[in-house]
Amino acid sequence: MTTLRDLSRHLGLSVTQVSRALNDHADVAADTRERVRAAARELGYQPNVSARRLATGRSGMLGLVLPDIPPQAEDAMFVQIVGTLSQHLSRLGRAFVLHIADPQDDIVEVYRRLTGGGALDGFVLLDPERRDRRVEFLRGAGVPFVIHGRIEEPHDYSFYDIDNRIVAERLTEVLVAAGHRRIAFLNGPRGRTYAASRHKGWRAVLARAGIAEAPGLHRWGPMSEGEGLLAGVALFGEGGPRPTGVVCGNARLAAGLLQALRALGLRVPGDVSVVAHDDELPGFRVGAFDPPLTATWSPLAWGWPHLARLLAAAVDGAPLAELQMVGEVRLVERGSVAPVSAATRRRDSLTDRTGGVT
Repeated sequence: MTTLRDLSRHLGLSVTQVSRALNDHADVAADTRERVRAAARELGYQPNVSARRLATGRSGMLGLVLPDIPPQAEDAMFVQIVGTLSQHLSRLGRAFVLHIADPQDDIVEVYRRLTGGGALDGFVLLDPERRDRRVEFLRGAGVPFVIHGRIEEPHDYSFYDIDNRIVAERLTEVLVAAGHRRIAFLNGPRGRTYAASRHKGWRAVLARAGIAEAPGLHRWGPMSEGEGLLAGVALFGEGGPRPTGVVCGNARLAAGLLQALRALGLRVPGDVSVVAHDDELPGFRVGAFDPPLTATWSPLAWGWPHLARLLAAAVDGAPLAELQMVGEVRLVERGSVAPVSAATRRRDSLTDRTGGVT
């Protein structure tokens, strides 16, 4: 079996240099790190977990905990997340452990068991909530972690995120620029930090445009196709507020909304303008919808390799400034937004002034 010493002799580097290169230390040049990884693959090097634990007090094993088996509709995303994390952690010489908890178990007790005795060195946390109990426990236990997303301050932890307030602002601004004043927002679940940030972005753009917030136009809920369908019926069915533009928090919501609009005989963008955030969920790409939707674009798949790298670095004690990353968000304009007619603008302006439902 190939050892670190074998790699050292093969490459003409010290054992320490080889070890630090395999563990992605920033003080090792990028070309040296790649040369060491290539040699490790060529010679079939596998890290010795027992030796690592004896030498460092760490197991080299990093975990992802899910509270339950994901629903079938999310199978493709589940495979993407687990496969990419595992692959990239393997390249960094770390073992990856997936733990699916009993949904009846208290989640903090699950983490307590998994961290007992140093079995796992750190965790990837998905779907963070405000005042997240997992974060509170791991902080107190001194166990490294990286969050896909962010929670409230202090931001004293490793994370990969996008600027969700900017997502909502850009999408809402597209509709405002086209003359829309009655703009609905189909948001994520209440209590999720990304959804709270998007709510603030939507409200900020309305305030800057002098548009009064109206009841019934902002909806918290699951980011699902079914929720988009229900929202479409509630917004445009009998007695609904009938906005002229809708912002959808993801492609699943947009797909459900479009189903509802078609069933109600409404056209996009002729009757309703629709924009969405496209994180390239498997099977849901808004550029392939009918019509293709104007969207902010930031694929979720961009984040998984960064989460692996950031978690490994956090375990190795990298400074906080190297453990936080905000990903890129692009705006892609397509054919799902149309200008509002002058008659509709006059009606909306009158409704704003009289305080009626908009």
